[in-house]
Amino acid sequence: MNIYNDYLKEIEDRKTQGLNPKPIDSADLVSEIIMQIKDSNNANRKDSISFFIYNTVPGTTPAAGVKASFLKEIVLGESVVNEITPAFALELLSQMKGGPSIKVLLDLALGNEITIAKVAAEVLKTQVFLYEADTDRLEAAFKNGSAFAKEILVSYAKAEFFTKLPGVVEEIQVVTYVAGEGDISTDLLSPGNQAHSRSDRELHGKCLISPEAQDEIKALQAQHPDKSVMLIAEKGTMGVGSSRMSGVNNVALWTGKKASPYVPFINIAPIVAGTNGISPIFLTTVDVTGGIGLDLQNWVKKTDANGTVVRNENGEPILEEVYSIATGTVLTINTKTKKLYNGDKELIDISKAFTPQKMEFIKAGGSYAIVFGKKLQTFASKTLGIDIVSVFAPSKEISIEGQGLTAVEKIFNKNAVGSTPGKVLHAGSDVRVTVNIVGSQDTTGLMTSQELESMAATVISPIVDGAYQSGCHTASVWDNKSKANIPRLMKFMNDFGLITARDPKGNYHAMTDVIHKVLNDITVDEWAIIIGGDSHTRMSKGVAFGADSGTVALALATGEASMPIPESVKVTFKGDMKEYMDFRDVVHATQSQMLKQFGGENVFQGRIIEVHLGTLTADQAFTFTDWTAEMKAKASICISEDDTLIESLEIAKGRIQIMIDKGMDNENQVLKGLIAIANNRIAAIRSGDKPALIPDANAKYFAEVVIDLDIVAEPMIADPDVNNADVSKRYTHDTIRPLSFYGGVKKVDLGFVGSCMVHKGDLKILSQMLKNIDEQHGKVEFKAPLVVAPPTYNIVDELKAEGDWEVLQKYSGFEFDDNAPKGEARTGYENILYLERPGCNLCMGNQEKAAKGDTVMATSTRLFQGRVVEDTEGKKGESLLSSTPVVVLSTILGRTPTLEEYKAAVKGINLTQFAPSHKLLVR
Repeated sequence: MNIYNDYLKEIEDRKTQGLNPKPIDSADLVSEIIMQIKDSNNANRKDSISFFIYNTVPGTTPAAGVKASFLKEIVLGESVVNEITPAFALELLSQMKGGPSIKVLLDLALGNEITIAKVAAEVLKTQVFLYEADTDRLEAAFKNGSAFAKEILVSYAKAEFFTKLPGVVEEIQVVTYVAGEGDISTDLLSPGNQAHSRSDRELHGKCLISPEAQDEIKALQAQHPDKSVMLIAEKGTMGVGSSRMSGVNNVALWTGKKASPYVPFINIAPIVAGTNGISPIFLTTVDVTGGIGLDLQNWVKKTDANGTVVRNENGEPILEEVYSIATGTVLTINTKTKKLYNGDKELIDISKAFTPQKMEFIKAGGSYAIVFGKKLQTFASKTLGIDIVSVFAPSKEISIEGQGLTAVEKIFNKNAVGSTPGKVLHAGSDVRVTVNIVGSQDTTGLMTSQELESMAATVISPIVDGAYQSGCHTASVWDNKSKANIPRLMKFMNDFGLITARDPKGNYHAMTDVIHKVLNDITVDEWAIIIGGDSHTRMSKGVAFGADSGTVALALATGEASMPIPESVKVTFKGDMKEYMDFRDVVHATQSQMLKQFGGENVFQGRIIEVHLGTLTADQAFTFTDWTAEMKAKASICISEDDTLIESLEIAKGRIQIMIDKGMDNENQVLKGLIAIANNRIAAIRSGDKPALIPDANAKYFAEVVIDLDIVAEPMIADPDVNNADVSKRYTHDTIRPLSFYGGVKKVDLGFVGSCMVHKGDLKILSQMLKNIDEQHGKVEFKAPLVVAPPTYNIVDELKAEGDWEVLQKYSGFEFDDNAPKGEARTGYENILYLERPGCNLCMGNQEKAAKGDTVMATSTRLFQGRVVEDTEGKKGESLLSSTPVVVLSTILGRTPTLEEYKAAVKGINLTQFAPSHKLLVR
């Protein structure tokens, strides 16, 4: 009774937070609940039945295994529970979706009780989450003459699990709720500082927007009980940033519908919209849940009589409202005409939201069911020896005679699965592709593990070359929340087949390296496709897509991903970098110059940035590819010269070997296999058999951008522009300002050098600056705190070997100690240098934060409201993003430096330099 009583106590504790009982995933607790159900005189029997039916987590959880076994007893008559008839037991099994429930259904369908077998077979026909162990049983039974096995296979071959589902309703009534003006970061929907609660869906749902917003949404639902609430980003894009799955889950929890009456707190079918549409990664996540994402275009650029865009005094286009979507407006989505209406008035074409594939996701309740359904149909047809019946919407295949291929088109063609053999596919084609590298990060990892359990996956797909589970987002503070969550996550992922940052057995040192840096190292083929659970999954080798936790789970389980081949924008460079400039300034200048060249239109948004860096190795080039997430690109590809790529692969090999030496390889020797892949790739480049990936000379791009390095004359800063009168212009990453804009007088309260945007060279720059300042002034004195978080332990080790870490130690007032990690986040900072543990630190915003209202100068990528720094009532927090030398000098001075001060401070220092390639990087 101890376990059950502990659960009752937890329920009482949750009541004080306004929460329902936590969903049960413990086998021991469910076993005790079942004992109480079987005891007709037990005082807890009624509640136990309710917990068993409505509150037990399905899939492959330990609880699900025990539940499925008991339901089997009921179906067979071995246990009698008046409240759960055999028919109801089968219904409950059907709602468990996979894993032990499929095993039980197969036991029943292939058993000797004909009446039971017939009913169980009917239930199995509705299931799609079958794996090899399940399909092998079906195939064997079919070959042994089982009539029910054949019947099930015939149904699968016809895809009746899909065709017999209700169709998508023609009209969907929505009532609007404007969640905010301007780009809406997923931090508004799922704040980083609440990341610890993401796996507790109801608790995490409490952090959506604000309590006031939640009350407003509930009021709209009460006023319009027959309509869905549609969350909107007015004058902006919905869902930029990270935390996508938890953001969509929260929106669905508040505005969607229950996935099953017997599965707690899992909702689907949210409807979201934005004036400028939905962020590409966020839209993919909406698809996962069978939701709808609309591009409203309800504000357009004002034009004069000649069609010229009218601009304000700042040169920015003036916007005009085409139609209102003010909170409380009732609109109609017509899925047949694919139009949006206000009453009888047609507002806009929304056909992009209702492609044949998206209609299938909506019908099936999410994209997973379609992915698994297609695989199941293929298996059944092959087993029966028949052709595949055309049921699902045909994949769009675009092939243009005489047109060459961009780099991403080449990669997708190489990795394509199931497309027409021999057909060359161009942008816009729908493609299933194999995935080479997969990354899971720690604040979404628990959700990924839940997704894997819900889709009944137990082991990583054998076609994945390598996968890694990080510990970087919870690296700063080893608090009670981390101690409860992270070891459990690491064990699950290690058992599943991933290389894990922490060893569940404790044999190797915990590694909190930033996930993107690790993925960048373990990507050892520039033809690779990478899927990672973070928006900054942007490798400088291969093409990488940041994804929600569900898409990561799908890639781990199946080794595949599905998406249209994106269009590309080509970025090349001319001119020369000034010696006092840092490559980070080139990155910012790229965004600034692109916006100027295209009249304020972001041509990068939703597309691949094919950047021809050529001569920069992977570590340095990563600074560019990483930032492409803030450019709102779908992904990026770095085009390298042969020698540069070989150098990058050799560096990667060395770092993978370090991981092996630490004992991180698993029984499948995944890391050893990656070194073999790298060796083969290097040999192919050197021999000329397969040079470094470059596009065709006659490839077609959406746009081509040429960045003039000659005009990048001073450091560039990405400014959140928190006081812009136009709310939609705040926190967008698009406001790039020269250092001189600040006149050397803007107060800086804290500096941060760290996150994925820095490499070893940045830490060496810091070391050299501190030595210079000491020589020039006789001491190093900070007028603002400087927080330094190296991205990886490898970098720390290399800095120690080269003498730079000793310099940093000399000037620091705090140095991390892995033997005694911080148990609590800092609430205040002294004016000293803090050498923090490798990891994300301030950039993540879930553990360490700047003081409220601070102005932070950071190498980070995050300037979203409340992420690195929160507001006070009297002052908005600002996170300005710049190069390492600007951050360091700002903390020494306590303010932004002048250009002259900056030049003097970096004189003689080897900054991260870049020179455009003189080779023609096309074929």
